[in-house]
Amino acid sequence: MTNIIRMMRVNVHEAKTHLSRLLERAHSGEEIIIAKSGKPFARLGPLAAPAPRQPGLLHGKVDDPFFEPLPEDELAAWER
Repeated sequence: MTNIIRMMRVNVHEAKTHLSRLLERAHSGEEIIIAKSGKPFARLGPLAAPAPRQPGLLHGKVDDPFFEPLPEDELAAWER
């Protein structure tokens, strides 16, 4: 079975005016091309689902010194 991708083209003014509606359409799988001066300028489409997290990826690679408090000079650099 092939996936059919619906596509529409809108100008920048229409995209700004109807952004919420266009986001809903993109979320449902449609691809929207935003044109500026009649030329394709940007693409709005659905995001791919994130890959599932794999716990334990760094198991054994983070040892005790990682959890020790930072030296005062290092802490001071982060607080600027």
